[in-house]
Amino acid sequence: ASGASDVILYKIDVPANRYDLLCLEGLVRGLQCDLPVDPTFTVFHSPQTEAVRPHAVAAVLRNITFTQERYDSFIELQEKLHQNICRKRSLVAIGTHDLDTISGPFTYTAKPPGDISFKPLNQTKEYTATQLMSLYKTDSHLRHYLHIIEDKPVYPVIYDSNGVVLSMPPIINGDHSKISLKTKNVFIECTATDQTKAKTVLDMMVTMFSEYCELAYRKEKLSSKFINQKVGINESTEKIAQLLTRMCLLSQATGVGDEIEVEIPPTRSDVIHACDIMEDAAIAYGFNNITRTTPRTYTVANQFPLNKLTELLRQDLAAAGFTEALNFALCSQEDIADKLGKKISEMRAVHISNPKTAEFQVARTTLLPGLLKTIAANRKMPLPLKLFEISDVVLKDETKDVGARNSRRFCAVYYNKSPGFEVIHGLLDRTMQLLEVKPARGEGYHIQTADDSTYFPGRCADIFVRGKNVGRLGVLHPDVINRFELTMPCSALEMDIEPFL
Repeated sequence: ASGASDVILYKIDVPANRYDLLCLEGLVRGLQCDLPVDPTFTVFHSPQTEAVRPHAVAAVLRNITFTQERYDSFIELQEKLHQNICRKRSLVAIGTHDLDTISGPFTYTAKPPGDISFKPLNQTKEYTATQLMSLYKTDSHLRHYLHIIEDKPVYPVIYDSNGVVLSMPPIINGDHSKISLKTKNVFIECTATDQTKAKTVLDMMVTMFSEYCELAYRKEKLSSKFINQKVGINESTEKIAQLLTRMCLLSQATGVGDEIEVEIPPTRSDVIHACDIMEDAAIAYGFNNITRTTPRTYTVANQFPLNKLTELLRQDLAAAGFTEALNFALCSQEDIADKLGKKISEMRAVHISNPKTAEFQVARTTLLPGLLKTIAANRKMPLPLKLFEISDVVLKDETKDVGARNSRRFCAVYYNKSPGFEVIHGLLDRTMQLLEVKPARGEGYHIQTADDSTYFPGRCADIFVRGKNVGRLGVLHPDVINRFELTMPCSALEMDIEPFL
């Protein structure tokens, strides 16, 4: 084309796990495999921040020379990280300051909004935090972040040793410590709700723009045999070390057999396991250069038996006139205990250590509460309501390496003006017919009177199959029905389907 530019432009796809390639400096370092790093800077951490943003990390970049291009890239990287790994500042907020205008040590604390007063970035007078929240409600950029802390009783704030406010994360920095092209020493602070994310973001910031500082590199050892087998190549130990070095993982053969020592820089937060190192070796070798080979074993894919049984049952239960429901695997402690007339201490429930809402405190140990809540949300629908669900529950199990196991359950409920126990009993008979289990003691199935606080006295039975208790059915106790805000009788069936495989 006449008059066209002769400048070559490259389009580079950056994987989601490579935060170190989000700016020009990162791409250049990736090509040069020259990764400068920086030491962290200590911040005194107040316990008051636990209620809002409990974590803070910091670092210092010394003797930096900013040009307009570098400065713009520095600011742009912050914004990209804020929108990416920082999840729009909800997980991590980055603050950058001119270190020569402030003095350490620094204090990270939290105070009521009326007690925080400072001159925010690019403003001409001081405002309290309460006034700032009103001021920025009309700001096209900052208004999107106000919801993160505006309902909190205290707001996070960072002071220097003289009481100067550096920032009120995650909203705005102070004007006193703003950086400019003349800034030589940059203080970077990251406040967060997730400490791992905070460290990753801090490492990205300092490694992209530091030239004279050091951070600790991590070292891992693995064998060239492992890489050769996993990738499907046959290269020498020295050649594999060269491939990894090309991927910014400085590597060398240790001389002990085929062992390779790999130095992992802080920019490579995606390298967690030996498999991640193997992946980089494959990338450096070139996927198109790997010789295609015929698999040594031939297998035919097949549906997981438990899932196949589940799918077969779903179709026939729907054909029996029941509607399938799908509920959350997490629920409140009240749902699986108090509302069912039981004690939470007696349940083999897996508890969430830091639940974000009262609705998701434990993993469900029974499917029944979910179906009852579904009925409560559909009370205006015509009666009868006939629902079923086939899903997993989670139970504590000390014999498992993770301390818990999944158990596939089938649960059905019948909600009408009359209890309809005969409907649920009929569904049990139909289910057993489908599973080819005959109604008989011994090798078949039968029901036996049981006592359960969830069910009405004398209207509850255990289900036995080949002598083993696999479930329970009955008419729900009126108190249970009331606790789920229901007004009519309800009968239910719940059983384990794994014994039928």
